[in-house]
Order: sequence, then structure tokens, then C-alpha cells
Amino acid sequence: MAPTDEVTQTGAAAVRPDRRARRRQETIREILDIARDVMTAEGVNGLSLAELARRLGVQPPSLYKYFPSLMAIYDALFLEGQRQNLQAMRRGLQGAESGLDGLIAGLEASGRWCLANRAVAELLFWRPVPSFHPSPEAFAVSMEMVELQRGALADAVAKGQLGPAANEEGAIYLVSTIIVGVLSQAFANEPDLPWGEGRFTPMFATLMHLLPAAFPLDG
Repeated sequence: MAPTDEVTQTGAAAVRPDRRARRRQETIREILDIARDVMTAEGVNGLSLAELARRLGVQPPSLYKYFPSLMAIYDALFLEGQRQNLQAMRRGLQGAESGLDGLIAGLEASGRWCLANRAVAELLFWRPVPSFHPSPEAFAVSMEMVELQRGALADAVAKGQLGPAANEEGAIYLVSTIIVGVLSQAFANEPDLPWGEGRFTPMFATLMHLLPAAFPLDG
């Protein structure tokens, strides 16, 4: 065998796995996109391997080459959604003054993302599939989101906008209750309106500006 033939065969062997890997990733992407469509149309709990396979044009067992179970598909959607939501929140925080304004801006950016991605947001912040529990890797991203909020609260305390109790865990629970409560009302009553329109999401900033009363400087 000539040296050039050996190089050519080696190069071809290197290309084939890359092509297969690319096709595999494209199929995984298609499965997740179809899953989002199904959840949007039928509800998060309406997702099934049978419907995914039907829309993909394959038999249900073929999906096991990409995901070992339906719960694994939910987990992939959870991880992807958490990363996207975290990115939106981070951009919102970075575009505002640190402290209370930054916290409000970050959570509003998260709220806009949630309204634009309602089905995945339900998977992230509610319990539409009681049997689904995110993997440690997927859940770790949500903890990064909490740390961003905790940092913004600490900045607000440092600036004298909130009292020292805002550095305690109860502040995170209160902020979470406010944003999830507003989104719950919007999802239930005005799901097609963007953030800032309607009866509920415009109230978010007003509710957040009540935090100084909950965490007074002399508290």
C-alpha cells in the first residue's frame, strides 16, 4: 500500500465518526425540538415516546438509541431550559445597577424568558410531571440562578437598600414566591401576553419594591 493511500484511508476513517456524531447530535436536537412542540400543544405531561416517534417518523424503540427513557428527555429539556433561563437572568442583572434594581431586572428577564418558553418553564418551576426528578447536573444550574439572586440581595444590603436580614435564606424564599406567584397568575390567565402587559406581570416591580418593608435597615 502506498503511503498516500494509507493517509487517505486514515483520513476517511477519522471523518466517518465525526459525520456520525454530527448526525446523532442533529437527531437529538430534533427530538428535543419536537418534545417542546408536543409539550406546548398537549401540556408537559402530554409528552410520550409514541408521539415523539410518530412525529420523528420512526418506531418508538429507535428513540432508545438517543435517550434511555422519557424521563431522560425531560432531564435534557430541564438542563437546556435552566441554562437558557440562567443566561437570560445574568444578562438582565448585568444590564442594570447592582442591588435591588439589578435583582428586579434579572428576574424580569427570567420572566420574559418563561413567558416565551412556557412549556419548558413549567417543567423548571412547577411539578407537571410528579415522577420526574432532575439529575444532579441539571439541578446544579438552578442553584447557580439562586446564587445570582443571593449576590444581588447582598449588594442591596451593602448599598443600604435592604436590611441585613435580606442576606438570610428567607429572602430568597420571598423573592421566589413573588416571581413564581406573578408568573403563575400570568400563565393561568394571560398566557399569550408578553412580560409587562396585562394585569399581573406589570405588578412585579411594585411587589419587589416592597422588599425594604420586609427587610428594614434597622431589622
